[in-house]
Amino acid sequence: MNARIFFWSLTSALAGFLFGFDTVVISGAEKTIQSLWGLSPGLHGIAMASALYGTVVGSLIGGWPADRFGRKATLLWIGVLYFLGAVGSALAPNVVVFVAARVIGGLGIGISTVVAPMYISEIAPPKHRGRLAGMFQFNIVFGILIAFVSNALLAGVGENAWRWMLGVAAFPSLLYAVFCFGLPESPRWLLSRKGDRAAALEVLRRVEPDVAASEIAALADEIAAASSVEISSGHFWTSRLRRPILLAILIAFFNQLSGINAILYFAPRIFELTGLAAKAALLQSIGIGATNLVFTFVGLWLIDQLGRRTLLYIGSFGYIISLGLTAWAFFTQHYAIVPICIFAFIAAHAIGQGAVIWVFISEIFPNRHRAEGQTLGSFTHWTFAALLTTFFPKMVTAFPPGYVFLFFTGMMVLQLIWVKTLVPETKGVPLEEIQRQLEIA
Repeated sequence: MNARIFFWSLTSALAGFLFGFDTVVISGAEKTIQSLWGLSPGLHGIAMASALYGTVVGSLIGGWPADRFGRKATLLWIGVLYFLGAVGSALAPNVVVFVAARVIGGLGIGISTVVAPMYISEIAPPKHRGRLAGMFQFNIVFGILIAFVSNALLAGVGENAWRWMLGVAAFPSLLYAVFCFGLPESPRWLLSRKGDRAAALEVLRRVEPDVAASEIAALADEIAAASSVEISSGHFWTSRLRRPILLAILIAFFNQLSGINAILYFAPRIFELTGLAAKAALLQSIGIGATNLVFTFVGLWLIDQLGRRTLLYIGSFGYIISLGLTAWAFFTQHYAIVPICIFAFIAAHAIGQGAVIWVFISEIFPNRHRAEGQTLGSFTHWTFAALLTTFFPKMVTAFPPGYVFLFFTGMMVLQLIWVKTLVPETKGVPLEEIQRQLEIA
C-alpha cells in the first residue's frame, strides 16, 4: 500500500478519533452534571443528547460544503468545530451554555461522518478501500477507548473533574486541523465538481505512482464519463437512485436500533443496574472500549477479504445472541453474565456494523451524488442516535431493562433478514463499477 495514501487516509480518519472521544466522554460526567445543575430526567436526557442534535444538523448540511468548497477545506473546519465544542462545554457556567457548546461539537461530528469516509473512498485504490475507509471507524473506537481511560484517570482530580474530561479534547482537535493542511483534494471532486482535470491527474499520479500515465489518464476519463452521465440523469431523489438510497437508510437505521449508542453513552449506569459499584462500573466501561478497539481491528483486517456482506452476517448473529442473553439475564436476575454479554455485543458490533457502515455508504452512490448519499446515511444514523439517547433514560425507568434489550434483539433479527435479502457485495469493486452494478448509471 502506498504510504502516502495511508497517511492521507489516517489524517482524514482522525476526525473519527475526535468523534469517538467527544461522543462518549460525556458518560463519565453525566451523573455529576445532573446533580450539579439539578436536572430532571427529561432535561438530563436533552443535555446528554445535545451533541447528537448538533450531529443531526451537521450530517444534514455536511454534503453542501463538501461539494461547494471541497473535501479538504471541509475536513479542516471540522477540527475548528471540535475545538470550539470542547472548550465551550468545559467552561460552561450553566446547562444552556453547555448544551450550546455540545451542539457545536456535534456539528463537527455530523459533518465528519459525511466527509471523512467519502474523502477516503475517493482517494483509495479499490483493493484497499475497505481497510482505508474503515480506519474512520477504527479511530472512532480508539477515541471511545481513550475517552473511557481519560474519564477514569481524571475522575479523582476534584469537583471540576468533569470539566477536564470534556475540555481535554481541545488538544487533539488543534493537532488534527494542522494535519489537514497537508491533504490533497479528492480527484473525483476535482473532476466531477470543479472540472479541473490537470489537478485531478496530479493527485491520481500521487495515489498510484507506479501506474503508467496512460492508465491514469484512462481512469480520469472513466471518472469524468461517469460524472457526465450523472449530470444528465437528473437530481438525487429519483427512482434511478432508489436502491442505494434504501440501502443507506436501512444500514443507518439498523445500526442505531441495535442499541449501540445507548450502551456506549450509559455504560456505567447499565452496569450499576446489575449491582456493580460506581467505580467498578466505570472500569467495566474501559473494558467496553478495549473490546471495541480490538474487534474493530479484526473487522478492518477482514473487510477486504471476506467482504462487507459477510461481516454484516457475522455481526447480526452476534447481536442476536448477546442481546438476547442480556435480556434473559435481566429477566432472571442472572446479573453476573451481563458484562460478558455486553462485551460480546460490542465485539459483534465492531466486526459487523461498526466496520462496515461508513465504508458501505461511501461506496454505493455515484461520484456526483456521493456527498448527498453520505449526508442521507449520516442524517438517518444520527437522527435515530439522538432519539435513542434522549429516550433511553426514560426507557430503563419506565420498563424493566429486560424488555429494552429484548426490543433491540428483535430489531437485529430484522437486520439479519435485510442482509440476506437486499445487501449487495462491494468488496474490491471500483466505485464506477458499483455505480453500474446498482443500475444507477
